[in-house]
Amino acid sequence: MLLIYTHKITPRFSYTMKQVFTRILGIDIIFTTKVEDFIKHTGPKITYSKQPLQNEFFVRSNELLFVHGINDLQITVEDWEGTPCFFRTKEPSVIPYDIFSASFYLLARYEEYLPYLKDTHGRFPPLESIASTNNFLQLPVVDIWAYRFLDKLKERFPAIVSKKRKFQHTSIIDVTSSHCFAHRGPVRSIAGLLYDMGTLKWKRVVQRTSVWLKIKKDPYNNYEDLIEIQKKYQIESIFFFQFANYSTYDKNVSPENNNFKYLIKSVADYSVVALAASYSSFRDVKLLKEEKKRLSNVVNRPINYSRMRYNRVDIPHTYRNLVEAEFTDDYTMGYTHEMGFRAGTCTPFYFYDIAIEEKQPIKIHPFAVHDYALRNSNSEDEALEKIRMYYDQVKKVNGHFITIFSNELLGGDQAINWLNLYNKVIQKYHV
Repeated sequence: MLLIYTHKITPRFSYTMKQVFTRILGIDIIFTTKVEDFIKHTGPKITYSKQPLQNEFFVRSNELLFVHGINDLQITVEDWEGTPCFFRTKEPSVIPYDIFSASFYLLARYEEYLPYLKDTHGRFPPLESIASTNNFLQLPVVDIWAYRFLDKLKERFPAIVSKKRKFQHTSIIDVTSSHCFAHRGPVRSIAGLLYDMGTLKWKRVVQRTSVWLKIKKDPYNNYEDLIEIQKKYQIESIFFFQFANYSTYDKNVSPENNNFKYLIKSVADYSVVALAASYSSFRDVKLLKEEKKRLSNVVNRPINYSRMRYNRVDIPHTYRNLVEAEFTDDYTMGYTHEMGFRAGTCTPFYFYDIAIEEKQPIKIHPFAVHDYALRNSNSEDEALEKIRMYYDQVKKVNGHFITIFSNELLGGDQAINWLNLYNKVIQKYHV
Protein backbone atom coordinates (compact mmCIF):
# COMPACT_ATOMS: atom_id res chain seq x y z
CA MET A 1 0.00 0.00 0.00
CA LEU A 2 1.45 3.33 -1.11
CA LEU A 3 0.75 6.26 1.19
CA ILE A 4 0.44 9.67 -0.47
CA TYR A 5 0.75 12.72 1.76
CA THR A 6 -0.65 16.01 0.54
CA HIS A 7 -1.66 19.28 2.14
CA LYS A 8 -5.25 19.06 0.86
CA ILE A 9 -7.36 16.21 -0.48
CA THR A 10 -9.62 17.48 -3.25
CA PRO A 11 -11.87 15.66 -5.75
CA ARG A 12 -9.35 16.49 -8.51
CA PHE A 13 -6.50 15.06 -6.45
CA SER A 14 -8.35 11.82 -5.60
CA TYR A 15 -9.56 11.36 -9.19
CA THR A 16 -6.09 11.79 -10.70
CA MET A 17 -4.21 9.66 -8.18
CA LYS A 18 -6.67 6.77 -8.55
CA GLN A 19 -6.41 6.90 -12.33
CA VAL A 20 -2.61 7.01 -12.43
CA PHE A 21 -1.79 4.66 -9.58
CA THR A 22 -4.74 2.28 -9.40
CA ARG A 23 -5.96 1.99 -12.99
CA ILE A 24 -2.72 2.46 -14.92
CA LEU A 25 -0.02 1.19 -12.55
CA GLY A 26 -2.03 -1.28 -10.47
CA ILE A 27 -0.80 0.13 -7.14
CA ASP A 28 -3.04 0.29 -4.06
CA ILE A 29 -2.98 3.75 -2.49
CA ILE A 30 -4.20 5.66 0.55
CA PHE A 31 -4.11 9.41 1.24
CA THR A 32 -3.34 11.46 4.30
CA THR A 33 -3.00 15.11 5.29
CA LYS A 34 -1.54 14.26 8.69
CA VAL A 35 2.22 14.48 9.09
CA GLU A 36 2.22 12.01 11.99
CA ASP A 37 0.51 9.36 9.83
CA PHE A 38 3.10 9.87 7.14
CA ILE A 39 6.00 9.53 9.58
CA LYS A 40 4.54 6.37 11.19
CA HIS A 41 3.92 4.62 7.85
CA THR A 42 6.59 1.95 7.31
CA GLY A 43 5.69 1.05 3.72
CA PRO A 44 6.33 3.01 0.51
CA LYS A 45 5.23 6.64 0.72
CA ILE A 46 5.49 9.87 -1.23
CA THR A 47 4.74 13.52 -0.66
CA TYR A 48 2.80 15.51 -3.23
CA SER A 49 2.73 19.10 -2.04
CA LYS A 50 4.55 22.44 -2.23
CA GLN A 51 7.31 21.50 0.20
CA PRO A 52 8.84 18.20 1.37
CA LEU A 53 8.45 17.14 4.99
CA GLN A 54 11.91 15.60 5.32
CA ASN A 55 14.10 13.79 2.83
CA GLU A 56 11.28 11.63 1.44
CA PHE A 57 10.20 10.83 -2.12
CA PHE A 58 8.84 14.23 -3.02
CA VAL A 59 6.94 15.58 -6.04
CA ARG A 60 6.41 19.32 -6.06
CA SER A 61 2.78 20.02 -6.93
CA ASN A 62 1.30 22.50 -9.34
CA GLU A 63 -1.83 24.33 -8.11
CA LEU A 64 -4.14 22.68 -10.65
CA LEU A 65 -5.36 19.82 -8.46
CA PHE A 66 -6.10 22.14 -5.52
CA VAL A 67 -8.16 24.90 -7.17
CA HIS A 68 -11.66 25.16 -8.58
CA GLY A 69 -13.01 26.20 -11.95
CA ILE A 70 -11.37 26.95 -15.27
CA ASN A 71 -8.53 29.36 -15.93
CA ASP A 72 -6.71 30.11 -19.16
CA LEU A 73 -3.43 28.48 -18.16
CA GLN A 74 -0.12 29.33 -19.78
CA ILE A 75 1.37 25.95 -20.63
CA THR A 76 4.87 25.33 -21.92
CA VAL A 77 5.49 21.86 -23.30
CA GLU A 78 9.08 20.66 -22.91
CA ASP A 79 11.07 17.50 -23.53
CA TRP A 80 11.41 14.99 -20.68
CA GLU A 81 13.93 12.39 -21.80
CA GLY A 82 12.34 12.09 -25.22
CA THR A 83 8.69 12.51 -24.14
CA PRO A 84 6.79 15.82 -24.18
CA CYS A 85 5.61 16.99 -20.76
CA PHE A 86 4.47 20.17 -19.02
CA PHE A 87 4.04 21.79 -15.60
CA ARG A 88 7.76 21.87 -14.77
CA THR A 89 8.70 21.50 -11.12
CA LYS A 90 11.70 22.71 -9.12
CA GLU A 91 14.20 21.09 -6.79
CA PRO A 92 14.01 19.00 -4.67
CA SER A 93 11.24 17.29 -6.67
CA VAL A 94 12.27 13.75 -7.66
CA ILE A 95 10.80 14.22 -11.15
CA PRO A 96 11.09 17.46 -13.14
CA TYR A 97 7.39 17.70 -14.04
CA ASP A 98 4.12 17.48 -12.15
CA ILE A 99 2.75 14.59 -14.18
CA PHE A 100 -0.37 14.42 -12.01
CA SER A 101 -1.55 17.93 -12.88
CA ALA A 102 -0.58 17.36 -16.52
CA SER A 103 -2.53 14.08 -16.55
CA PHE A 104 -5.59 15.76 -15.05
CA TYR A 105 -5.41 18.52 -17.67
CA LEU A 106 -5.58 15.95 -20.48
CA LEU A 107 -7.98 13.43 -18.93
CA ALA A 108 -10.54 15.98 -17.76
CA ARG A 109 -10.31 17.61 -21.22
CA TYR A 110 -9.58 20.95 -19.57
CA GLU A 111 -8.86 22.62 -22.91
CA GLU A 112 -12.35 21.73 -24.18
CA TYR A 113 -13.91 23.92 -21.49
CA LEU A 114 -11.99 26.90 -22.86
CA PRO A 115 -13.30 28.97 -25.83
CA TYR A 116 -12.55 27.39 -29.21
CA LEU A 117 -13.87 27.52 -32.77
CA LYS A 118 -16.11 24.51 -33.34
CA ASP A 119 -16.33 22.69 -36.65
CA THR A 120 -19.54 22.31 -38.68
CA HIS A 121 -20.80 19.56 -36.36
CA GLY A 122 -19.95 21.43 -33.17
CA ARG A 123 -16.85 19.36 -32.46
CA PHE A 124 -13.54 20.28 -30.87
CA PRO A 125 -10.98 20.45 -33.73
CA PRO A 126 -7.91 18.25 -33.23
CA LEU A 127 -5.62 20.96 -34.58
CA GLU A 128 -6.57 23.20 -31.63
CA SER A 129 -5.49 20.63 -29.06
CA ILE A 130 -2.33 21.01 -27.00
CA ALA A 131 -1.34 17.52 -28.19
CA SER A 132 -1.54 18.47 -31.86
CA THR A 133 0.13 21.87 -31.57
CA ASN A 134 2.99 20.30 -29.60
CA ASN A 135 3.30 17.14 -31.70
CA PHE A 136 2.38 14.49 -29.15
CA LEU A 137 -1.08 13.49 -30.36
CA GLN A 138 0.44 10.18 -31.44
CA LEU A 139 1.60 9.35 -27.91
CA PRO A 140 -0.37 8.06 -24.89
CA VAL A 141 1.65 10.44 -22.73
CA VAL A 142 -0.36 9.92 -19.54
CA ASP A 143 0.52 6.22 -19.57
CA ILE A 144 4.14 6.90 -20.54
CA TRP A 145 4.55 9.43 -17.70
CA ALA A 146 2.99 6.97 -15.24
CA TYR A 147 5.39 4.16 -16.11
CA ARG A 148 8.37 6.51 -16.03
CA PHE A 149 7.25 7.58 -12.56
CA LEU A 150 6.97 3.91 -11.55
CA ASP A 151 10.61 3.37 -12.52
CA LYS A 152 11.63 6.18 -10.15
CA LEU A 153 9.39 4.80 -7.43
CA LYS A 154 10.93 1.34 -7.71
CA GLU A 155 14.41 2.84 -7.34
CA ARG A 156 13.38 4.12 -3.90
CA PHE A 157 11.00 1.27 -2.99
CA PRO A 158 12.11 -1.93 -4.80
CA ALA A 159 9.52 -4.05 -2.99
CA ILE A 160 6.51 -1.98 -4.08
CA VAL A 161 3.75 -4.14 -5.59
CA SER A 162 2.48 -3.13 -9.03
CA LYS A 163 -0.02 -5.39 -10.76
CA LYS A 164 1.01 -5.76 -14.38
CA ARG A 165 -1.90 -5.19 -16.71
CA LYS A 166 -2.54 -7.00 -19.99
CA PHE A 167 -2.73 -5.46 -23.44
CA GLN A 168 -6.27 -5.43 -24.86
CA HIS A 169 -7.62 -4.88 -28.36
CA THR A 170 -11.28 -4.09 -28.85
CA SER A 171 -12.73 -3.89 -32.34
CA ILE A 172 -15.55 -1.38 -32.70
CA ILE A 173 -17.89 -1.67 -35.69
CA ASP A 174 -19.93 1.47 -36.32
CA VAL A 175 -23.24 0.64 -37.99
CA THR A 176 -24.92 3.91 -38.85
CA SER A 177 -26.11 2.51 -42.22
CA SER A 178 -26.78 -1.18 -41.87
CA HIS A 179 -27.61 -1.62 -45.58
CA CYS A 180 -26.83 0.40 -48.65
CA PHE A 181 -29.84 -0.59 -50.77
CA ALA A 182 -31.85 -3.24 -48.95
CA HIS A 183 -34.70 -2.74 -46.44
CA ARG A 184 -34.99 1.01 -47.01
CA GLY A 185 -38.68 1.14 -47.85
CA PRO A 186 -40.30 1.88 -51.24
CA VAL A 187 -40.20 5.69 -51.07
CA ARG A 188 -36.52 5.97 -50.10
CA SER A 189 -35.55 3.17 -52.50
CA ILE A 190 -37.27 4.71 -55.54
CA ALA A 191 -35.93 8.16 -54.64
CA GLY A 192 -32.42 6.69 -54.43
CA LEU A 193 -32.79 4.96 -57.80
CA LEU A 194 -34.02 8.14 -59.48
CA TYR A 195 -31.15 10.11 -57.95
CA ASP A 196 -28.58 7.58 -59.21
CA MET A 197 -30.10 7.67 -62.70
CA GLY A 198 -30.29 11.46 -62.70
CA THR A 199 -26.62 11.76 -61.72
CA LEU A 200 -25.61 9.04 -64.22
CA LYS A 201 -24.35 6.67 -61.53
CA TRP A 202 -25.09 3.59 -63.61
CA LYS A 203 -22.86 1.32 -61.54
CA ARG A 204 -24.98 2.06 -58.46
CA VAL A 205 -28.15 1.50 -60.49
CA VAL A 206 -26.91 -1.98 -61.40
CA GLN A 207 -25.83 -2.68 -57.79
CA ARG A 208 -29.13 -1.43 -56.42
CA THR A 209 -31.31 -3.49 -58.73
CA SER A 210 -29.11 -6.57 -58.24
CA VAL A 211 -29.67 -6.32 -54.48
CA TRP A 212 -33.40 -5.79 -54.92
CA LEU A 213 -33.61 -8.86 -57.17
CA LYS A 214 -31.47 -10.79 -54.65
CA ILE A 215 -28.87 -11.52 -57.31
CA LYS A 216 -26.20 -9.97 -55.09
CA LYS A 217 -25.81 -9.36 -51.38
CA ASP A 218 -26.10 -5.79 -50.12
CA PRO A 219 -22.54 -4.34 -50.06
CA TYR A 220 -22.90 -3.23 -46.43
CA ASN A 221 -24.09 -6.67 -45.34
CA ASN A 222 -20.70 -7.96 -44.23
CA TYR A 223 -21.68 -8.96 -40.68
CA GLU A 224 -21.07 -12.69 -41.10
CA ASP A 225 -17.59 -11.99 -42.48
CA LEU A 226 -16.76 -9.64 -39.61
CA ILE A 227 -18.00 -12.05 -36.95
CA GLU A 228 -16.06 -14.90 -38.57
CA ILE A 229 -12.83 -12.84 -38.45
CA GLN A 230 -13.48 -11.85 -34.84
CA LYS A 231 -14.19 -15.43 -33.80
CA LYS A 232 -11.10 -16.73 -35.60
CA TYR A 233 -8.76 -14.42 -33.70
CA GLN A 234 -10.86 -14.32 -30.51
CA ILE A 235 -11.00 -10.55 -30.57
CA GLU A 236 -13.31 -8.58 -28.29
CA SER A 237 -15.81 -6.65 -30.39
CA ILE A 238 -18.72 -4.26 -30.02
CA PHE A 239 -21.24 -3.45 -32.76
CA PHE A 240 -22.75 0.02 -32.36
CA PHE A 241 -26.08 0.15 -34.19
CA GLN A 242 -27.89 3.37 -34.92
CA PHE A 243 -31.55 2.73 -34.10
CA ALA A 244 -33.19 6.04 -34.89
CA ASN A 245 -35.80 7.67 -37.05
CA TYR A 246 -34.78 9.17 -40.39
CA SER A 247 -33.36 12.71 -40.34
CA THR A 248 -30.85 14.85 -42.26
CA TYR A 249 -27.84 13.12 -40.68
CA ASP A 250 -29.51 9.88 -39.60
CA LYS A 251 -30.26 7.69 -42.61
CA ASN A 252 -30.19 4.14 -41.35
CA VAL A 253 -32.87 1.54 -41.99
CA SER A 254 -36.07 2.21 -40.05
CA PRO A 255 -36.08 0.83 -36.49
CA GLU A 256 -39.52 -0.62 -37.33
CA ASN A 257 -38.07 -2.86 -40.04
CA ASN A 258 -38.22 -6.51 -38.96
CA ASN A 259 -35.25 -7.53 -41.11
CA PHE A 260 -33.16 -4.88 -39.38
CA LYS A 261 -34.29 -6.10 -35.96
CA TYR A 262 -33.45 -9.68 -36.93
CA LEU A 263 -29.97 -8.58 -38.03
CA ILE A 264 -29.32 -6.90 -34.68
CA LYS A 265 -30.52 -9.96 -32.77
CA SER A 266 -28.31 -12.26 -34.81
CA VAL A 267 -25.23 -10.08 -34.24
CA ALA A 268 -26.04 -9.93 -30.52
CA ASP A 269 -25.65 -13.73 -30.38
CA TYR A 270 -21.92 -13.34 -31.09
CA SER A 271 -20.93 -9.86 -29.97
CA VAL A 272 -21.86 -7.02 -27.66
CA VAL A 273 -24.48 -4.73 -29.22
CA ALA A 274 -24.54 -1.07 -28.22
CA LEU A 275 -26.12 2.21 -29.29
CA ALA A 276 -24.74 4.53 -31.93
CA ALA A 277 -26.72 7.56 -30.77
CA SER A 278 -28.36 9.57 -33.52
CA TYR A 279 -27.35 13.05 -34.57
CA SER A 280 -30.80 14.24 -33.52
CA SER A 281 -30.38 12.97 -29.95
CA PHE A 282 -27.18 14.96 -29.35
CA ARG A 283 -28.97 17.56 -27.18
CA ASP A 284 -32.21 15.68 -26.68
CA VAL A 285 -31.95 13.42 -23.62
CA LYS A 286 -35.52 12.21 -23.99
CA LEU A 287 -34.81 11.00 -27.53
CA LEU A 288 -31.52 9.46 -26.41
CA LYS A 289 -33.35 7.47 -23.74
CA GLU A 290 -35.97 6.38 -26.25
CA GLU A 291 -33.35 5.09 -28.72
CA LYS A 292 -31.63 3.22 -25.89
CA LYS A 293 -34.90 1.65 -24.73
CA ARG A 294 -35.95 0.58 -28.23
CA LEU A 295 -32.61 -1.11 -28.94
CA SER A 296 -32.70 -2.80 -25.54
CA ASN A 297 -36.12 -4.21 -26.36
CA VAL A 298 -34.77 -5.75 -29.55
CA VAL A 299 -31.85 -7.61 -27.92
CA ASN A 300 -33.67 -8.24 -24.62
CA ARG A 301 -30.77 -7.03 -22.51
CA PRO A 302 -29.57 -3.69 -21.14
CA ILE A 303 -27.78 -1.29 -23.47
CA ASN A 304 -24.93 0.22 -21.46
CA TYR A 305 -22.47 1.43 -24.10
CA SER A 306 -22.76 4.50 -26.32
CA ARG A 307 -21.11 6.20 -29.26
CA MET A 308 -22.11 9.62 -30.52
CA ARG A 309 -22.79 10.27 -34.21
CA TYR A 310 -19.72 11.76 -35.97
CA ASN A 311 -17.82 11.49 -32.66
CA ARG A 312 -19.58 14.62 -31.42
CA VAL A 313 -18.60 15.46 -27.85
CA ASP A 314 -19.51 18.75 -26.20
CA ILE A 315 -17.77 18.83 -22.82
CA PRO A 316 -19.38 18.51 -20.28
CA HIS A 317 -22.93 18.38 -21.67
CA THR A 318 -22.59 15.21 -23.73
CA TYR A 319 -21.45 13.15 -20.75
CA ARG A 320 -24.07 14.66 -18.48
CA ASN A 321 -26.71 13.52 -20.97
CA LEU A 322 -25.22 10.04 -21.16
CA VAL A 323 -25.20 9.77 -17.38
CA GLU A 324 -28.83 10.89 -17.23
CA ALA A 325 -29.67 8.26 -19.85
CA GLU A 326 -27.91 5.70 -17.60
CA PHE A 327 -25.12 4.67 -19.93
CA THR A 328 -22.13 3.23 -18.09
CA ASP A 329 -19.48 3.38 -20.84
CA ASP A 330 -18.80 5.62 -23.83
CA TYR A 331 -16.56 5.03 -26.86
CA THR A 332 -16.60 8.48 -28.49
CA MET A 333 -13.35 9.96 -27.15
CA GLY A 334 -11.22 10.37 -30.26
CA TYR A 335 -11.13 12.15 -33.60
CA THR A 336 -12.83 11.06 -36.83
CA HIS A 337 -10.35 12.38 -39.35
CA GLU A 338 -7.20 12.48 -37.23
CA MET A 339 -5.40 9.55 -35.65
CA GLY A 340 -4.23 10.00 -32.09
CA PHE A 341 -4.90 10.00 -28.38
CA ARG A 342 -7.37 12.82 -27.79
CA ALA A 343 -7.17 12.54 -23.99
CA GLY A 344 -3.49 11.59 -24.01
CA THR A 345 -4.15 8.04 -22.82
CA CYS A 346 -4.94 4.50 -23.94
CA THR A 347 -6.47 3.58 -20.57
CA PRO A 348 -10.22 3.86 -19.86
CA PHE A 349 -11.02 6.63 -17.38
CA TYR A 350 -14.06 8.12 -15.68
CA PHE A 351 -15.34 11.49 -16.79
CA TYR A 352 -14.51 14.32 -14.42
CA ASP A 353 -16.94 17.25 -14.68
CA ILE A 354 -14.83 20.31 -13.89
CA ALA A 355 -17.86 22.61 -13.85
CA ILE A 356 -19.22 20.85 -10.76
CA GLU A 357 -15.88 19.36 -9.56
CA GLU A 358 -17.14 15.79 -9.48
CA LYS A 359 -16.26 12.45 -11.04
CA GLN A 360 -19.20 11.12 -13.04
CA PRO A 361 -20.29 7.45 -13.17
CA ILE A 362 -19.47 6.96 -16.84
CA LYS A 363 -16.28 5.34 -18.09
CA ILE A 364 -14.67 6.76 -21.22
CA HIS A 365 -12.86 4.35 -23.53
CA PRO A 366 -10.56 6.44 -25.76
CA PHE A 367 -9.70 5.27 -29.27
CA ALA A 368 -6.73 6.27 -31.43
CA VAL A 369 -7.55 4.60 -34.77
CA HIS A 370 -10.58 5.51 -36.89
CA ASP A 371 -10.97 4.21 -40.42
CA TYR A 372 -12.01 7.60 -41.79
CA ALA A 373 -8.63 8.98 -40.73
CA LEU A 374 -7.04 6.41 -43.05
CA ARG A 375 -8.94 7.33 -46.20
CA ASN A 376 -6.04 9.37 -47.56
CA SER A 377 -3.83 6.26 -47.52
CA ASN A 378 -2.65 5.17 -50.97
CA SER A 379 -2.56 1.46 -50.21
CA GLU A 380 -3.39 -1.21 -47.64
CA ASP A 381 0.26 -1.38 -46.66
CA GLU A 382 0.39 2.36 -46.00
CA ALA A 383 -2.78 2.19 -43.88
CA LEU A 384 -1.41 -0.81 -41.96
CA GLU A 385 1.81 1.03 -41.24
CA LYS A 386 -0.11 4.01 -39.83
CA ILE A 387 -2.11 1.68 -37.58
CA ARG A 388 1.03 -0.16 -36.50
CA MET A 389 2.51 3.07 -35.11
CA TYR A 390 -0.40 3.39 -32.69
CA TYR A 391 -0.52 -0.31 -31.89
CA ASP A 392 3.18 -0.18 -30.94
CA GLN A 393 2.60 2.78 -28.61
CA VAL A 394 -0.30 1.07 -26.83
CA LYS A 395 1.56 -2.23 -26.65
CA LYS A 396 4.54 -0.58 -24.93
CA VAL A 397 2.35 0.42 -21.97
CA ASN A 398 0.04 -2.62 -22.08
CA GLY A 399 -2.90 -0.34 -22.73
CA HIS A 400 -6.28 -0.73 -24.42
CA PHE A 401 -6.05 -0.57 -28.23
CA ILE A 402 -9.42 0.42 -29.69
CA THR A 403 -10.01 0.53 -33.44
CA ILE A 404 -13.12 1.99 -35.07
CA PHE A 405 -14.30 0.65 -38.43
CA SER A 406 -17.50 1.63 -40.19
CA ASN A 407 -19.52 -1.00 -42.02
CA GLU A 408 -20.10 1.63 -44.76
CA LEU A 409 -16.38 1.77 -45.55
CA LEU A 410 -15.97 -1.97 -45.03
CA GLY A 411 -18.59 -2.56 -47.71
CA GLY A 412 -17.85 0.44 -49.89
CA ASP A 413 -16.38 0.48 -53.37
CA GLN A 414 -13.04 2.14 -52.66
CA ALA A 415 -9.47 1.98 -53.93
CA ILE A 416 -8.57 0.12 -50.72
CA ASN A 417 -10.35 -3.14 -49.95
CA TRP A 418 -11.41 -2.16 -46.43
CA LEU A 419 -12.69 -5.60 -45.45
CA ASN A 420 -9.35 -7.11 -46.43
CA LEU A 421 -7.57 -4.36 -44.49
CA TYR A 422 -9.75 -5.07 -41.45
CA ASN A 423 -8.86 -8.75 -41.63
CA LYS A 424 -5.15 -7.91 -41.67
CA VAL A 425 -5.51 -5.49 -38.74
CA ILE A 426 -7.23 -8.10 -36.58
CA GLN A 427 -4.75 -10.78 -37.65
CA LYS A 428 -1.66 -8.66 -36.93
CA TYR A 429 -2.76 -6.69 -33.87
CA HIS A 430 -5.08 -8.95 -31.87
CA VAL A 431 -2.34 -9.64 -29.29
